[in-house]
Amino acid sequence: MFLEGLKTAGSYIGAGIATSGVSGAGIGIGSIFAAFVYGIAKNPYRRDEMFRAVILGFALTEAIALFALMMAFLLVFAL
Repeated sequence: MFLEGLKTAGSYIGAGIATSGVSGAGIGIGSIFAAFVYGIAKNPYRRDEMFRAVILGFALTEAIALFALMMAFLLVFAL
């Protein structure tokens, strides 16, 4: 009985720690778009070239957030 409760508590704590990756991804996405806006302000003629790189960076950063959420859900519901 005690070990089952300890296992559940450990999985919840691990899930909480795993979701901290989502906040890091949020900071990363904010940095990407801030740099994009700054780049447009300095050189508006290269907007289309920069936008492709921004979308790629956004997708890769968002993938990290989704992996962190997947790990959190696995810790909570699979263990």
